[in-house]
Amino acid sequence: MLRTNQPFLDYLEALYERQPEKENIIIKSYAKGERLLTQNETSTKIMLIRSGITKCYFIEENDKEYIVEFLGKGEIIGEIEVIKNVPCLCSIEAITEVTVYAMSIPYFKDLLKNDLGLNNFLLDVFAERIVNTSSRASYQQLHTTEHTLSQFLELKSKEMELSKEDMAAYLGISVRSLNRSLKELKDPDAEE
Repeated sequence: MLRTNQPFLDYLEALYERQPEKENIIIKSYAKGERLLTQNETSTKIMLIRSGITKCYFIEENDKEYIVEFLGKGEIIGEIEVIKNVPCLCSIEAITEVTVYAMSIPYFKDLLKNDLGLNNFLLDVFAERIVNTSSRASYQQLHTTEHTLSQFLELKSKEMELSKEDMAAYLGISVRSLNRSLKELKDPDAEE
């Protein structure tokens, strides 16, 4: 539910420290609620989360928000759009204060051509995303909303504070359904 990647963060921190001109990678901060990337807009940087938590989400054609994932330290954003030369596929918003390493696009493209380490990290990230997406889809098909919600609440209480709207968007249900599920979790014998 909360994705992190410490080895990728360690790699980028080392790159940041080694760069001769401090312009290829800069540190940038975002306040809670601020967008790092906006769906359908062009990205100007590739970012790797240094600290904090973000949500990655789509706005569907019916204006409903669907949260794909929560991203924490070491997660890269904006790379697919640069590689495929397309506008942002989703929005990324800070749900806590967030700092990122922001990498210029020409520098990122140069690393893609010349740095096997970066390529290996990206392959690992892409494979992990495929595994997580398929696992999450099958899990949600096999388990009730209440079961998924109870696990989500356990993580939420430890790592982050979320609104009911965000919880519902992550679970792919309405706030009304979420409220029913929360009530059912509190009192399984309650009449509906």
